[in-house]
Amino acid sequence: MKLRTMLRHLREGVKNVLRNGWMSFASISSIVISLFILGGFLLLALNVNNLADQIESQVEIRVFLQLDTDQAKIDKLRNEIGNIAEVKQVKFVSKDEGLELLRKNLGEDGEELLQGYENEKNPLPDSFTVEVFEPQTIAFAAKKIELINKADQTNPITDVKYGKGKVETLFKLTNAVRNIGLVIVAGLAITAMFLISTTIKITILARRREIGIMKLVGATNHFIRWPFFIEGALIGIIGSVLTTAILLYGYSRLIYVSQFELGLLMIKLVTLKEVGFLVSVLIIGLGTLIGIWGSTLSVRKYLKV
Repeated sequence: MKLRTMLRHLREGVKNVLRNGWMSFASISSIVISLFILGGFLLLALNVNNLADQIESQVEIRVFLQLDTDQAKIDKLRNEIGNIAEVKQVKFVSKDEGLELLRKNLGEDGEELLQGYENEKNPLPDSFTVEVFEPQTIAFAAKKIELINKADQTNPITDVKYGKGKVETLFKLTNAVRNIGLVIVAGLAITAMFLISTTIKITILARRREIGIMKLVGATNHFIRWPFFIEGALIGIIGSVLTTAILLYGYSRLIYVSQFELGLLMIKLVTLKEVGFLVSVLIIGLGTLIGIWGSTLSVRKYLKV
């Protein structure tokens, strides 16, 4: 297509948007409302997924050792556990550090309850805290640690704990939450596509007489289609850009209010930097695609006159 012809189609598309002001406004409003609902649930799903990741990342294995385990044995165990493919990090926690940690966990009563248990009177064993790369492999990693203990005749490990039973339930719950969020977002995306395309079809339907006249005076299908094609794209772009701006501004305010005004520091929302690009590309891309798709389908129907 020649540049001059392309500019002509572009000019006609812009004119059509302005000339049919109320219909264009209705189409853009439909896009904004539909995509805003979709974008809102998308942000909610991203935050729920992030929260599930945070919960899963806190799952770890505690490996408790015999009270008389010497340093050489501790170093050997640390190397063997660290060499397990699923293990990300092994941290040694001495009995003194364990006592201090227990004191902190007990809060105000910890100092009084644990008074007199320092040094040689400390009943706690040394231990390892083991992190894994993938939380879902934690049971497998714990099994390998138990096999290391069985392979050693002295059985230096007394217990391997990772919340067996509760962890599996937790993973099932977080996976269910993720899947439900994905289904809701996918359903809303399909609904938004049909709502927006229907609105654009109605816009084109009101101008079917115009298309018929152009056909009668000898205009080619290509000549008629392009301005509508550009008009649909413009409506989609305008509506989706407006939606993206409203969503991201509203989300930035939500982050600010939740952290600085309500003091909900325990609830860490996904940052605007992390979701901004993804939301912008999805919303603007989807809005533009639906605008073009809706106008193309509608015009094709009336070109058969």
